[in-house]
Amino acid sequence: MDSSSAEGAMTMQERAREFIERRSIQNAILGVIIINAITLGLSTSAAVQAQVGDLLAVFDRVVLGIFVIELLIKFYAYRLRFFNNAWNIFDLLVVGVGLLPDRDGLSALRGLRVIRAMRLLSVIPQMRAVVQALLDALPGMGAVIIMISIVFYVFAVMATLMYGPAFDIWFGTLGRSLYSLFQIMTLESWSMGIVRPVMDVYPTAWVFFVPFIVITAFSVLNLFIGLLVNTMQSAVEDESELEFEKLRELVRTETDVVDEHVLAMHEELRALRKEVAELKAGRDG
Repeated sequence: MDSSSAEGAMTMQERAREFIERRSIQNAILGVIIINAITLGLSTSAAVQAQVGDLLAVFDRVVLGIFVIELLIKFYAYRLRFFNNAWNIFDLLVVGVGLLPDRDGLSALRGLRVIRAMRLLSVIPQMRAVVQALLDALPGMGAVIIMISIVFYVFAVMATLMYGPAFDIWFGTLGRSLYSLFQIMTLESWSMGIVRPVMDVYPTAWVFFVPFIVITAFSVLNLFIGLLVNTMQSAVEDESELEFEKLRELVRTETDVVDEHVLAMHEELRALRKEVAELKAGRDG
């Protein structure tokens, strides 16, 4: 392939990239995703299927064709860099499921593409800071989750041993105890639904359940909130520091430009003085 053909191929690739990255094209694809998610929901209704089931099926094939064309354009535009974007890999998997010969029970997975609407969060700086804070807080949340898991395990073993024989449905096994304690932690029907019936048989059961609620429902929740607040504050401080650094770099650049202009003016003045001195010397001579 000669240089002219290579240049032409590269031009076509750049045009494909520019086309697929257009705001109007992205908005159109996003609209198709949302409409497809709605139609997938409508297809679960027997009444809707009886009236427009064939139309929904045709629309589903059209949408699948649009998604395939979109992926082909991205493949051509980005080549191997296509796989550097997690959303592209997600789209590939979703479209691949839709292309399976037997799609019974699997085509609804295409509705997960509506999650791509979450990329709109990156447009709003405040929302971007919140999302970044959530991602930055994941390591700290992992430590809290490990801690609460240990607390759950200890209390579940105790509840199974103490209350399992009398309340098999709630605490008969370790798994049942874990589920019941999770329900208690969420404060969903914990008093009248579980704790008070247990207290009718074991009057001192409140000594077990109240500390568990305080430790899990209140303390852990405050830990999560504290982690998020601290992470968001750190993210805001980092962003402010980055903006300040950009401003300082801009000022430094402008100062360097001004210094260069001043030096140039000094050189011009020196040259003018030299020329004036030579003229004076020539006139005196």
